[in-house]
Amino acid sequence: MSEIVCITCPRGCTINIEKAGNDWKVSGNACRKGKDFAIAEMTAPMRTVCTTVKTSFRLAPVLPCRVSDEIPKDKIFDVMQEINKVTVTKQLNRGDVIIKDVLGLGVDVIATSDLLTQL
Repeated sequence: MSEIVCITCPRGCTINIEKAGNDWKVSGNACRKGKDFAIAEMTAPMRTVCTTVKTSFRLAPVLPCRVSDEIPKDKIFDVMQEINKVTVTKQLNRGDVIIKDVLGLGVDVIATSDLLTQL
């Protein structure tokens, strides 16, 4: 049995989950989202990545960015390595793609700030 804290809402339920044959036995969740979260955590945990990327602009040496959708938890460090290889050299708007389809995961790394357009 594993005990996890659900992060899908502010309630933060403590959920117990264990494998029961081909299914999962889940308890402690106050809603369906908690059950779905717990099963996903045990079978295919996903995460979002928010970070910064280097730029060539002296007044803004880094730009906030994130992945456009969740990625497998075990790919976080690989995605970060790809982001760390990049230096943004042009002005970008919020939502502009920095890295298209990073690592073939079907998600982009996108800018989350208009900071560079204000320089």
